[in-house]
Amino acid sequence: MTAIRSICVYCGSSAGRVPSYLDAGTALGTAMGEAGIRLVYGGGTRGIMGAVSEGVIAAGGQVTGIIPRFLIDMEATESELKRLDELIVTSDMHERKHAMFERSDAFVALPGGIGTLEELVEIMTWGQLGRHRKPIVIANIDGFWNPLAKLIDHMSAEGFIHTSHQVRPLVIDRVEDIIPAIQAAAAHDAADGGREEIIEKL
Repeated sequence: MTAIRSICVYCGSSAGRVPSYLDAGTALGTAMGEAGIRLVYGGGTRGIMGAVSEGVIAAGGQVTGIIPRFLIDMEATESELKRLDELIVTSDMHERKHAMFERSDAFVALPGGIGTLEELVEIMTWGQLGRHRKPIVIANIDGFWNPLAKLIDHMSAEGFIHTSHQVRPLVIDRVEDIIPAIQAAAAHDAADGGREEIIEKL
């Protein structure tokens, strides 16, 4: 991987209780748009998902939304989705996640709920199994992901993460550091001879 052209952002379709979560979504989207990096995300237009996409669009960037048909009325409306540059409607969640993976050069998890956690853990699992080596960032806004980091440390200490060298998400506290960190990781990989983006078809 020599360049980051697209980033998949996992995040909540709700705003959360802390205003900084929405602010982080907008700031990340703005930074992506200004850097010419396409947003790949779950297609929602509300909550943090909406903030990220609005930030990208306002900065002149491009957005790919991938959403299962059954979620359209819950997370967006047909008219709102027309603002996106590209809309992919899938039949189920598995197809959605696979499409998001294939179209992304890196992954960022902002605050969110069970769905966000599941997406983050799955992409980390695929990395642990050697099925990809794309950069993964945990955006630890106001310490949101601290409990998860402690749990992962506990799993490792108890001997349940045997390939921890392949589960190395970048834990970043400040939104402005996310894109530079991803770009630095990609440059480092290129200097080391590059990473295989997909070791085998998922």
